[in-house]
Amino acid sequence: MPEQARPYADTEEIVESAAAPPWMTILHNCDCHTFEDVVRQLQKAITCSEAEGWEIAWRVHNSGKAVVKIGAETECVRVGNILASIGLVVTVVQS
Repeated sequence: MPEQARPYADTEEIVESAAAPPWMTILHNCDCHTFEDVVRQLQKAITCSEAEGWEIAWRVHNSGKAVVKIGAETECVRVGNILASIGLVVTVVQS
């Protein structure tokens, strides 16, 4: 049986979603949380390991900020909301 071609509409949807620029969740440094708090919240937000959380926390501490998520707007906003829920300073921007 020959393979059926996908309708043009499917291809159009794929092109539209691929052309949309990704978003970024950026975590900013603040001196009001412990490293442990930041690591724990990163683990919740981006499901990283404890070691990865510590690496990101140190990057934020030393550089002033770090991109913690790149992806669709809804996912970046979700991650930002989890981080911000304990008062961390976060921005979500289109890249």
